[in-house]
Amino acid sequence: MALPGQSAAAALASSLESVLQSRAGANRVFEILELLQADKKDVILCAIHTCSRLFGALLERGELFVGQLPEEETSVTDNYSAEDKYKIWMRHRYNSCINCLVELMGHESFQVKELSLSTLMKFVELEGKYPLVKAEWKGSFIFPRELLKLVVENLLPYEEDSSLLISHFQEYLEYDDVRYFVMKAVTENIGQVMQKTKEVLLPVYQQNVFSLISSISMPTKENEVAHFMVKRANQEEWKVSKLKEHKRAFERMWLGFLKHKLPTRLYKKVLVILHDSILPHLNEPTLMIDFLTVAYDIGGAISLLALNGLFVLIHQHNLEYPDFYKKLYNLLDPSIFHVKYRARFFHLADLFLSSSHLPAYLVAAFIKRLARLALTAPPQALLLVIPFICNLFRRHPACKVLVHRPDGPEDLAEDPYIMDVEDPSESRALESSLWELQALQNHYHPDVARAAAIVNQSLSELEDDISALLELSAYELFDQELKKKAPSSVPLEFEQARGLFGKKNDILVEHFALE
Repeated sequence: MALPGQSAAAALASSLESVLQSRAGANRVFEILELLQADKKDVILCAIHTCSRLFGALLERGELFVGQLPEEETSVTDNYSAEDKYKIWMRHRYNSCINCLVELMGHESFQVKELSLSTLMKFVELEGKYPLVKAEWKGSFIFPRELLKLVVENLLPYEEDSSLLISHFQEYLEYDDVRYFVMKAVTENIGQVMQKTKEVLLPVYQQNVFSLISSISMPTKENEVAHFMVKRANQEEWKVSKLKEHKRAFERMWLGFLKHKLPTRLYKKVLVILHDSILPHLNEPTLMIDFLTVAYDIGGAISLLALNGLFVLIHQHNLEYPDFYKKLYNLLDPSIFHVKYRARFFHLADLFLSSSHLPAYLVAAFIKRLARLALTAPPQALLLVIPFICNLFRRHPACKVLVHRPDGPEDLAEDPYIMDVEDPSESRALESSLWELQALQNHYHPDVARAAAIVNQSLSELEDDISALLELSAYELFDQELKKKAPSSVPLEFEQARGLFGKKNDILVEHFALE
């Protein structure tokens, strides 16, 4: 305890010196531990620094008991030497310090949280260098997994967003051994938490898990697994130095996280990083099929992103998924022109329909559905959809029959195309014609009318670049119209006016002239 007139910092320094200089002053460790629970932030920070110096020195000196720690009460009565009794007693004090630091990771002050985390990770490093457990056999590798599991568990609270603290923790994930055991600890933690809560949605907890696991950067080559916090001789024999072990732990972690139901906003976050940050590091990427199928059923932008993941699996990992284009076809509805992810949708749809090996009936179904929806679409969307349809014609010349069919249907009543069916093969699109584009040639917006009229001509082989049109908004379209320069002279009449009343006016002029 601080003496009257003595600052907390001075009291802590005095206590630290007493404990380290002589075992006779060992009891003063309680004064240090007590201040970890002080009310003032500055006192707590000073106490954490003191604990770091104290137990760091004791670990380096070998003054903490190594092995299965006996109960503190039994160690007094059992036949332990005075040296061992001291080490057992001090090891219990070290454990008390760990528990306090873990609790302080939930403190209201971020500065306290950050310093507690840094101190715990310092102890992880020191325990790796000076193990507190006995090796099972000579040359076996020891890592302080239990201490790291405590850190991970308290990085993932149920009710508080810890993304800022996790961002500070990322620097430790650069160590290959820390990253490996963090992945194992997260996998175990998810299983325990979700089993305990019986699969109830935990939005804050699951967001914290995502913040942690999405920050993990995986090595891609065997020789990149070479940066360890705990260094050992014959490091290459340790399974943590094997890339395949890292990939296995990474795969189990993500599959363990994604097999549980997620909050809707988390589905989107996962799907955005899926093809770049997750799939390349999985041993079996096709195991993501269940997650992607569930995500598609949510609807909206999430369905589209799920299809993007399926597309990557189909083209890069040989996944067989016959319903892919059926699912894409069913995403086409009137809302697609008004949602904020319209640009992403048409960018991905353009990618999905880029293959020239797709059957004509399938492409024709997409063309007809887009054309039908275009009848009620806003001008800014039409200026994108029409070039999109023309590009499909360029890739699939067999579909041009929809344009060059003079005896085809001329309106909705005669059209054999069935828009409401879910399967594009049953839509009878190839029996129809694009009377919708002919109707759009009479659109009130002159740019739309001109764009629709292009189907009356022979299409060039070069595709239209739609990238500039993906983000086109009504405001931009209106702004373009305002910036157009009007011609210098505007004709108002075909025949020049000769007077206010025409010929009658001329007679009146002559009458007044005679008078």
